Amino acid sequence: MLLKYQTNTKKSIPQKELNNALSRNFEFTSAMVINNVYGKTNNHITIDKGHNDSLEVDMGVITSKGLVGIINKTSSKYARIQSVLNTKSQINAQLKKSKHFGFLTWNTQNPHVVQLTEIPKLAPIAIGDTIITGGNSSIFPKGILVGSIANYTLENNDSYTVDVTLFNDMTNLSHVYVIKNKNKKEIIELQSSGDAE
Repeated sequence: MLLKYQTNTKKSIPQKELNNALSRNFEFTSAMVINNVYGKTNNHITIDKGHNDSLEVDMGVITSKGLVGIINKTSSKYARIQSVLNTKSQINAQLKKSKHFGFLTWNTQNPHVVQLTEIPKLAPIAIGDTIITGGNSSIFPKGILVGSIANYTLENNDSYTVDVTLFNDMTNLSHVYVIKNKNKKEIIELQSSGDAE
């Protein structure tokens, strides 16, 4: 089932696919795509909201179907998103069934397929399995849809590289949601603090 979001307010709340903890800890701001570059190696998307709308660098961006990318630049009225179709992109994601983690990257070969790397070889993998965000960062909550497994290969008898067909059509984006983690500052301060010892 695809994620669906209410769009009538700045603090749009996801429906039942994401739990109550998500609505308590995250805010969703809707925006429209005004430019979408997907034919290069480092692609970006521009939206019609900026820091006047409380958008900031390192906020995650999704659609009702799933993952889009991360904001990497803002002006007063606009923001630029580093698309998941960007060779500099590296987003924490996991196998929904087994919960094994890896990193989403893109090999530039296909705008509909990204790669999930560093999945341990002991992980049970099947074509068609769902990939979701892992939640191991202050940017994306756990459980945002990414795509489904199209293929996988074992690298150096060590870990899998998984081809993931995106649920989003990254060549045809119009309406997106920007995610604000209400607890981001506290998380970053805690993670960056020195050890007591």
